[in-house]
Amino acid sequence: MAADGNPTVRRRRLGAELRRLRQAGGLKSAEVAERLMVSQPKISHMENGRRAISPRDVRDLCAIYGVTDQRVIDSLMRMARESGQQGWWSAYGEHPQNVYIGLETDAASIHAYEPLVIPGLLRTPAYAHAVIEETIPPITAEQADRRLKVLLHRQRRIHDTISPLRLWVVLEETALRRVVGGPDVMREQLEHLNALAGKPHITVQVLPFTVGAHPSLSGQFSILRFADSPQTGVVYLERFTSDLYLEKQPDTQHYGLMYEHLQAEALSPDRTRDFIAGATKFHTGTASRS
Repeated sequence: MAADGNPTVRRRRLGAELRRLRQAGGLKSAEVAERLMVSQPKISHMENGRRAISPRDVRDLCAIYGVTDQRVIDSLMRMARESGQQGWWSAYGEHPQNVYIGLETDAASIHAYEPLVIPGLLRTPAYAHAVIEETIPPITAEQADRRLKVLLHRQRRIHDTISPLRLWVVLEETALRRVVGGPDVMREQLEHLNALAGKPHITVQVLPFTVGAHPSLSGQFSILRFADSPQTGVVYLERFTSDLYLEKQPDTQHYGLMYEHLQAEALSPDRTRDFIAGATKFHTGTASRS
C-alpha cells in the first residue's frame, strides 16, 4: 500500500505539522490543553499520530496558534478528514495490533529483538497459526483465520521488489529451540527463516545461550524508523493487555543503544545461518538433544 493510503501516515503528518505550529507559537502542550479544556495527553497523542484528529480539533488548534491563512487551515482540515479513513487491515475486522500495523505499514526499517518466538513477519503460515491458537482469552476459528490473513498481508512488505521493508532481527536461541506446532512445523519454519535471512534487506542474528546476561533480558522490543524522519522513530513494546509506544528522543536513543549492544553480542549473520541450520537438525532428531 502506498504511504499516502495509510491513515496512520496521515495522522503522523498532521500531528507533526500541528506540533510545529504549536512550537512556532511558543506554546507548551499543557498550555494548549488548558485552553481547550482537555487533558495534556490528548494533545500529545494527537501530535504523535496515536489519536484521531477531527476537523474541529484542527480548527480550534489553528485559532490558538494564530493561524490565519485559510489555505493552510483548509489543507490541515482535509488531512484530518482523510485521517479518519480506515486502513487495509480494517477489512479483516478488529485487530489487537491496529495501531502497530499502521506504523509498520509506514516504516522504512524495523530493528526487532525477540526472546521467545520467531517474529511475525518471518513466520510460516503453520507456525503463525500455532501461535495464534494459543491466544488468551481464546478466540474462534474464524477470528484466528482473520488474524492469519492480516499477518500474511503484512508480510508483503518484506517481499516488495521495489521498496522492501528493511528488517533486522536479533533472536534468542530459545526461539529456535521451542517446539511450536510440532517438529515438522519447526523444521519448515527454520528453513524459511534461513532463506529469508539470505535476502539483502533482511538480517538475522542469534543470541546463543552461552551469551548469558545481556542488556535486554526485560523482554521484546522493536524500533521502527520512517523515511521522513530517519533519525527518530517509535519503540514498540508488546505486552499482554496493552502495548506501549515510546517516541521521546531519550527513550528511542536508549533502546537504540541497547540494540547496538545486542547486535555486538549476537552471532554474525553468517554464523547465525549455520546456527539455524543446526537447530533445524535438532527438530529432525538427527542431532543430539542433550
